[in-house]
Amino acid sequence: QVQLVESGGGLVQAGGSLRLSCAAVRSSTSINVMGWYRQAPGKQRELVATITSGGSQNYADSVKGRFTISGDAAKKTIYLQMNSLKAGDTAVYYCNAVIFMYGMTYWGEGTLVTVSS
Repeated sequence: QVQLVESGGGLVQAGGSLRLSCAAVRSSTSINVMGWYRQAPGKQRELVATITSGGSQNYADSVKGRFTISGDAAKKTIYLQMNSLKAGDTAVYYCNAVIFMYGMTYWGEGTLVTVSS
């Protein structure tokens, strides 16, 4: 069982920055992919950014150039640096981990990011 512990959410003004952190605890198995997803009120959960154990990164078009994912799945700790935040970035941000060996996907409890305009 993998537990994902997130931190770093909060309230920020438009144009500001926040940094989210996620650590995978109680995981003795290598994690293949970790990432961040978000869900705004009334909308479906969507991908924000992912990073593999090899360091490959993937971003949603809406955050490219503003958000940076770092850390790596092999170290089981990732970060999301969010700059130039917009009101549209307001959402609950969820950490995600995928273990190919088990065919399992794990989710954190989520951390709320609120961007005031």
